[in-house]
Amino acid sequence: MSYFIDAVLKSDEKIELRQFLHELRAKDQRYLLRNDIERAFTEYCEDHEKSEAFQHVSNLGKLIFYTQEIIVEDESVCAIVRPKIAYQEAFRIHEDFTYDKMTVQDLLDTRDRFVDRYKPQEGDVFEIDFEPFYDYSPTIRDPKNIGKGVQFLNRYLSSKLFQAPRQWKETLFQFLSLHSYNGLKLMINPRIGSWEQLSDRVKQAIGFVSQRPENDPYENFRFDLQDMGFEPGWGNTANRVRETLEILDELIDSPDDSVLEGFLSRIPMIFRIVLVSVHGWFGQEGVLGRPDTGGQVVYVLDQARSLEKQLQTELQQAGLDVLGVHPKVIVLSRLIPNADGTRCNERLEKIWGTDDAWILRVPFRKFNPNVTDNWISRFEIWPYLETYAIDAEKELLVEFKEKPDLIVGNYSDGNIVAFLLSRRLNVTQFNVAHALEKSKYLFSNLYWQDLENQYHFSLQFITDLISMNAANCIISSTYQEIVGRTDSVGQYESYHCFTMPDLYHVVTGIELFSPKFNVVPPGVNENIYFPYTRQEQRVPDDAERLEELLFTLDDPSQVYGKLDDPSKRPLFSMARLDRIKNLTGLAECFGQSKELQKHCNLILVAGKLREDESNDPEEISEMRKLYEIIDRYELHGKFRWLGVRLPKTDSGEVYRVIADRRGVFVQPALFEAFGLTILEAMISGIPTFGTQFGGPLEIIQDRVNGFYINPTNLEETAQKLIDFVTKCEQNPDYWLEISRKGIDRVYTTYTWKIHTTRLLSMAKTFGFWNYSSKENREDMMRYIEALFYLIYKPRAQALLEDHMQR
Repeated sequence: MSYFIDAVLKSDEKIELRQFLHELRAKDQRYLLRNDIERAFTEYCEDHEKSEAFQHVSNLGKLIFYTQEIIVEDESVCAIVRPKIAYQEAFRIHEDFTYDKMTVQDLLDTRDRFVDRYKPQEGDVFEIDFEPFYDYSPTIRDPKNIGKGVQFLNRYLSSKLFQAPRQWKETLFQFLSLHSYNGLKLMINPRIGSWEQLSDRVKQAIGFVSQRPENDPYENFRFDLQDMGFEPGWGNTANRVRETLEILDELIDSPDDSVLEGFLSRIPMIFRIVLVSVHGWFGQEGVLGRPDTGGQVVYVLDQARSLEKQLQTELQQAGLDVLGVHPKVIVLSRLIPNADGTRCNERLEKIWGTDDAWILRVPFRKFNPNVTDNWISRFEIWPYLETYAIDAEKELLVEFKEKPDLIVGNYSDGNIVAFLLSRRLNVTQFNVAHALEKSKYLFSNLYWQDLENQYHFSLQFITDLISMNAANCIISSTYQEIVGRTDSVGQYESYHCFTMPDLYHVVTGIELFSPKFNVVPPGVNENIYFPYTRQEQRVPDDAERLEELLFTLDDPSQVYGKLDDPSKRPLFSMARLDRIKNLTGLAECFGQSKELQKHCNLILVAGKLREDESNDPEEISEMRKLYEIIDRYELHGKFRWLGVRLPKTDSGEVYRVIADRRGVFVQPALFEAFGLTILEAMISGIPTFGTQFGGPLEIIQDRVNGFYINPTNLEETAQKLIDFVTKCEQNPDYWLEISRKGIDRVYTTYTWKIHTTRLLSMAKTFGFWNYSSKENREDMMRYIEALFYLIYKPRAQALLEDHMQR
């Protein structure tokens, strides 16, 4: 990247850089992020009447494009430049316009110095560096393949089978010998004593089953296969058994990554799954809209249902259902004694629409009942998680009668519990972040001490480092969640190098090229969220009731605001009232645009209407802000705010009612890790405008099946909405075109069947990898434990002592 700096400093553009930096110094802002830099350079080009080519094509324009951060110091400027995805460099540009490349330590010291926390006289700061621990595993080379870890591992493993056939065939043979379920032997028995014998017997068995009718049930020839050395698990019919044996035969004779993946996906090795979702109110009704409860609950419940269904299908195809082999899925959450009318005080609750999937709620130990008997914010939950994991282990073993085969953590607290459980039980651990707070709260690591009393980021960020490095696999919803885009840093990438001043420096926080990263987007519950055109699936009374609620009902306990003209096109959004979801930003955008108000009404579904209904400071602050915006812009008659917690069936119909009115869905979040509401709106048939900061960039194809917005640019956002509704008024078919393409996008890419099929295939691949690689992760795990006991646990104990005084 020094090429661009050299090119600028050795040309006439050096003067432009000098002038640009001089103008930056004249501003109050001393730490500029990507958006700030881009805006400042645009203003510079406009003020100095620079051409479009200069702004975007000149060497200075390219340098600015790749610059992610600028720190303006007294005698120099520090520029963090990201020339390509997942790679960054830092340079210090001096007053005489010479420059030096900065080390990671220099950069972190500079950031500490910016917040007056650099204290070299007190000794060096503790450095966290995970880089040496990734020497044991293969790494991806091409950034385009980040997030495709399983495909990479299958290629790597198949190449090993090809390069060292004897060793790896022996490993495969031993792996097949391992499998059983509750004492029932699966796959192969001791009648097959070596991999050479396995190869011969596979060919013999193929010949045997090929002579039987394709649909001949496995039970009819089970004992014949058993005599050859093959136990249940190969298939439920002669045809299915033959297919599985032929895949293994091909794998033995000519290894290939697709063949390996196909074979591993057929091995029955996953029967019991734990999905960990600790914080918040976790239930099937009466919880959405409460603090810390939103898309994650929907995600986990839908995932649990889909996993059970997919496991049932796989076990049936393996011929195991008739032998009494059935899957069980448990969602592990927190039991809240003071459940506020929900079922969160019940230990066990069956998940609707399943045969053997349950919510298992385990309470926190009492400590101070004034705290632990009630809901605890996700920012304050940390002191209870270690003992919670110990208690949860006992409860899980009671319910499963065996240890689980896979543990999937959700969010930071669930992931640390998943780590503690998987470490104790020696079980494969998957992580799902949903959202990493470090990306949501800008400068949260730099100013963690100022934010500690409210957010406790010192605990959150060390938790994230521990769990993401401990995990066998990290499931992300999008590629950009891992490593961002050309012009933006990914959520996980933000953990690669950062400082927590006075606490520690992270030199290498995560290996972004590790095959543990896998993009597996979620789906939507198609029984609840489906297109508005499917009138045969809709309940007319529900549609009528919700239409009244949305547009005309006069009930101050549920609704604030009346519409002067309910027939106007509705702009609609539904989210929690917190700063990141930015519903107040959408209201302000609407309030500032008289033109938009001529065409549309704004309708928000946001959980609560009154401060006395909430004990969440951030939610209360957003309520006050929303009321102030309504008054300031005189939105009465053009705006409705529904303070309701909708059951899931109602939330699905609400989208369809908005679609009936040819409405528009707007997702204005300042940052969105994925965006389930975007999927829900699109599958319902509502043209959708989604934030350009986060996951919506990969769901929506801009101006094809939806639109991107920059929620920090209110004027631009309003204009995009005006352009769309104006075009729809001129050509009603345009609304239908975007609606149809949005529906198609979800059905082809974002379904739970696609998600769970890939997740289970990945779990099996990682199971084989963990066994076959014989990699010694114990050094990393000991390092992780040191971070847990030396950083996490003392800080959690200090927070507990604070809770004991409440």
